[in-house]
Amino acid sequence: MSYLHALILGIVEGITEFLPISSTGHMIIVSSVMGIEDNSFTKAFEVIIQFGAIMSVLVLYWKRFLPHWGFYKKLFVAFLPTGLIGFVLKDVVDQLMGSVQVVAWALILGGFILVWSDKIFAHLTAMGRKTSDLTYIDSVKLGLFQALAMIPGVSRSGATIMGGLTLGMNKKEAAEFSFFLAVPTMAAATGYKLLKIYKTIEPSQIGVLLVGCLVAFVVAMLAIKFFIGIVTRYGFRGFGFYRIALGVVILILLYSGQNLQFN
Repeated sequence: MSYLHALILGIVEGITEFLPISSTGHMIIVSSVMGIEDNSFTKAFEVIIQFGAIMSVLVLYWKRFLPHWGFYKKLFVAFLPTGLIGFVLKDVVDQLMGSVQVVAWALILGGFILVWSDKIFAHLTAMGRKTSDLTYIDSVKLGLFQALAMIPGVSRSGATIMGGLTLGMNKKEAAEFSFFLAVPTMAAATGYKLLKIYKTIEPSQIGVLLVGCLVAFVVAMLAIKFFIGIVTRYGFRGFGFYRIALGVVILILLYSGQNLQFN
C-alpha cells in the first residue's frame, strides 16, 4: 500500500464513517478499484485509520465527554452487544469484509430503509427524546442495532441512528449518539487489530498508517458538521437515494463481468 493509497482511503474514511452510507463498504469498493492487495495489513489498515475519525468526535464534542458517569455508563452498555457479538463472529466478519456483492445488497436495502424512515419519523426532526432520556435498556437496544453494521455495507452510524429513531430520539440526537457510540466501538476495533498485527508491521507501514489516520481526522471533522446540518434541514432521504444508486451500479458492474473483488 502506497502513501497515495493511504491518502485516498483516509479521505474516504473521513467522509463516510459518520454518514449513514457505510464507511466499510466504501473502503472495500475503493480498495478494490485501486487494486490494493488483500492481506492482513490492508484489512487492518481500514480499521486502524478509524482512530483518526474517533479523535474528530472527541475534539468536536469534548464538553460531552467531560466526567459524567451516567453518560459513560450508557455508552458502555450500548457498546457491549457489538463488542460481544463481534468477538464471537470475528472470523465470519473478516470473510464478509472481502465481498463487494454483500456490500452492494446491504447498500440498497439500507437505502430503502433510510428513505422509508424519513416518512415514518418525520415528526422527530425537531422534537423527540434526548441522550439523557435513554435508559440502560434503551442503550442495549441501540447496541444491538449497531451490531448489524458488522455486515459490510450496512453502516454503523446508519444502523445506530435508525435504532435511535425507533426509540423516539430526534434526528439530531440520534445522529450525535451514533458519533458518541463510535468512540468505544472503534477504539476497541482499532486496539484489537493493532494487537493482531503490531509484530508484523514494517517501518514503512507505520508512515502509511499515520497518513491515513491524520487525513481521516481532518476530513471527518468537516463531514460531521456537514452531516448534522443536512440532517436537521433535509433528513436522511438523500443518503438513502445515494446508497440505492451506488448499490445498483455495483451490481450492474459485477453481473456484467467486471472484477470488483480484491486482487
